[in-house]
Amino acid sequence: MKSIKVILALFIVLLTAGQSYAQVGLNKLAQSTMNFLLVSTSAKSSAMGDAFFTLGTGAESIFYNPAGLVEAKKTFDITLNYTQWIADIRYLSGGVAYNMGNLGSIGLSFLTVDYGTINATRLDPTLISGSGNVVGFIDDGPLSNVGAYSVGLSYAKAISTKFLIGGTARIAGQNLGQNTMDDGSIRENNAVKLAFDAGVKYYTGWKKFAFGMAIRNFSSNIRREREDEQLPLTFTMGGAISLSDFIFDEDEKDHQWTLALDFLHSNNYSERVNIGTEYVYMEMLKIRAGYQTNRDIASWSAGIGFITSISEYDIEVNYSFSKMDIFNDINRLSLNFAF
Repeated sequence: MKSIKVILALFIVLLTAGQSYAQVGLNKLAQSTMNFLLVSTSAKSSAMGDAFFTLGTGAESIFYNPAGLVEAKKTFDITLNYTQWIADIRYLSGGVAYNMGNLGSIGLSFLTVDYGTINATRLDPTLISGSGNVVGFIDDGPLSNVGAYSVGLSYAKAISTKFLIGGTARIAGQNLGQNTMDDGSIRENNAVKLAFDAGVKYYTGWKKFAFGMAIRNFSSNIRREREDEQLPLTFTMGGAISLSDFIFDEDEKDHQWTLALDFLHSNNYSERVNIGTEYVYMEMLKIRAGYQTNRDIASWSAGIGFITSISEYDIEVNYSFSKMDIFNDINRLSLNFAF
């Protein structure tokens, strides 16, 4: 009962924070910057339609619900993720979790974004229309120093055997190159911001049913030119349950089937729902599928994972495929090590 009260209290705090954010004019839709922070880089999560805020554990949970950090099964848990995104954009991310036992777990994470080749243009003052407007452009060639990144420090602790809590402090930056002004001066289009994540998990003890809540990218505004821009603030509440407990006998351990559902509320889009499922056979083979609602170009996804042990090392390889409209489909690859 005490744990439930703590969860409700924290949930009220998260909602209050969101309302406070909205009351200062930050609840606009499609008005956020650094949206690279929303791209899922875990093949395991994306294969399940990113319905992962309750299921994520160890180093992978840092990018979703940091409360899962404390669930690392061994002393060290490491994840490396590669994403072939749309428009030749590539993501590389990784994290490491260190389980300190009763003291909780700490984690480090990084994310880099390669935007590929982007050519710069500027107005040509020698080409002017009859109305006096500049109508020509000069091609300045490929931009240098274009990309994005984030580096984070996380901590999580089990308050009880059922209740977990965690948080992340992250430095996020985006470099959009240079542009030449009318007076010939050079302007750097870079921004760096401190952002925070927080999350909780609760295990009910019934049919492995659990639920989690998280807030991501809580930060103050970024000032660009004359406009205040906000990071993509997201609130997520979700749950997961073991379907195999309803289907298979209690002594049948070779089959595990899980269903997960997440509800998302963000400041740059209307409400979304992610649904995903995972089937595990003999703790060696994992098959996943998922679907995301209310998306412009994304819809269904699927993936597969393999687990093996070498000496005291647990190794897991995961792949996911995400169907995209208009753009090329997305492929992700993840490697996980635990020892």
